[in-house]
Amino acid sequence: MKKIGILFGQEDTFPWAFIDRVNSKQIAGISAEPVLIDKLLQGEPSGYAVILDRISQDIPFYRGYLKNAALNGTAVVNNPFWWSADEKFFNNCLATKVGVAVPKTVLLPSKERPADTNEKSMRNLAFPLDWQAIFDYVGFPAFFKPFAGGGWKNVYRVTGREDFFHSYEETGQLVMMLQEEVVFTEYFRCYSIDCRDVRIMQYDPRQPHHLRYVRNGPPVRQELLDRVHEDVLKLNRALGYDFNTVEFAVRDGVPYAIDFCNPAPDADLHSIGEDNFAWIVEAAANMAIRKAQAHVEGRNNLTWGTFVRTYAAEGR
Repeated sequence: MKKIGILFGQEDTFPWAFIDRVNSKQIAGISAEPVLIDKLLQGEPSGYAVILDRISQDIPFYRGYLKNAALNGTAVVNNPFWWSADEKFFNNCLATKVGVAVPKTVLLPSKERPADTNEKSMRNLAFPLDWQAIFDYVGFPAFFKPFAGGGWKNVYRVTGREDFFHSYEETGQLVMMLQEEVVFTEYFRCYSIDCRDVRIMQYDPRQPHHLRYVRNGPPVRQELLDRVHEDVLKLNRALGYDFNTVEFAVRDGVPYAIDFCNPAPDADLHSIGEDNFAWIVEAAANMAIRKAQAHVEGRNNLTWGTFVRTYAAEGR
């Protein structure tokens, strides 16, 4: 029997629906259940062919568990090694190489030095930075946010130099990005499953969380939907994420990828709505079953993006 496990925390609607959907298909030799951990011994297999991870971003112990499971052949969704290494600024840089439009973005050092460092530790940085060139490149208004964060924590909308420096004082040891604001006419949030299945959802980030998924929105040009669909696949195939969301803000007909590092995205029935929920449960169940069927004991069964595979093959 090949077991599919799901590792989750406080969410309740998606995990149980996922388990029920996999099991309802009655695929011979495959079953789904919540992951149960009673001990973690180094180098020992987990007992699961596939694990869908929904919580390790908040629980470091689980990330260690998943890396050990992957080392022993479990197909972990998403790849815990890449997820540990990934961050938003690199994703933007990669987008520029695969032909996806992104807002102008710069990376900034933390306002305060990291703990256990002194004035010599960052002496390769120019002080002050070339702030005028940075501001001229990005422009104002702009968004100021952590380069490795989520959930809209520590995110500022800054309208000029004074506003920026006031916000910068509040960021402590966080490494931040300053990013061009894209004033949009349309906005989409898109599920990407198994680097093949895409669900484009109209979305309004300006609304309260429970109202952001637009029901019965206005019609959208097919040409734009096709571009968004293609860009979702470009990004996720390059990054190697099996379960992710990508957000696009459309300006002058061009979709700009705003946020595409969401490897444990919202999948709650009460926020995404019944139609989107039914789609994500079905797509995730089908993906997990495919991975269980393709699973080979003791092999590396993780998904690695084209960026990693290409560079590894070329010996860079």
